[in-house]
Amino acid sequence: MAKDTKKKPAKRPALPLPQGVPAKSKAKKPPKAVRKVEKRVLTPLAVNPGGGDATVLDRLWETVEQRRVSGDVTQSHSARLMARGTAKVAQKLGEEAVECVIEAALGHRPETILESADLLYHLMVVWVDAGIRPEEVWAELRRREGISGIAEKAARPKGIVRAARTSKLP
Repeated sequence: MAKDTKKKPAKRPALPLPQGVPAKSKAKKPPKAVRKVEKRVLTPLAVNPGGGDATVLDRLWETVEQRRVSGDVTQSHSARLMARGTAKVAQKLGEEAVECVIEAALGHRPETILESADLLYHLMVVWVDAGIRPEEVWAELRRREGISGIAEKAARPKGIVRAARTSKLP
């Protein structure tokens, strides 16, 4: 059998683009399933004025606590995460915090909202894992109301500075 001897024409080198003209991206589109999720997740958020309040955090904590008690790692992300141990729970909180910081620093408002929700969820998982009830945190926030942040930090015990191994706490 004879080989096809036709040669493909040589590609010409690309001409330089004028300054300020973006090059065409040759990146492939993500899979359809990913595009559908991105479309659902990254659509503008509709907020019902007066329809949301902080009690959702109490309900979220209750849900995470129920999942911890059930221990069903096959059906519950919360249970699965806590089953992996406190270090993993804390690591996930840190990852979500970094993602939230990045989106906020980039000025991506919708993504910052989404990452904030992830951050709050993972904070609730940390609380449940540590045996902290929301009322304890709310009480601490109430205690701090009306106190300057500078004065509150200055009044903290010096043991915190020793534990942090630095005197450069903000």
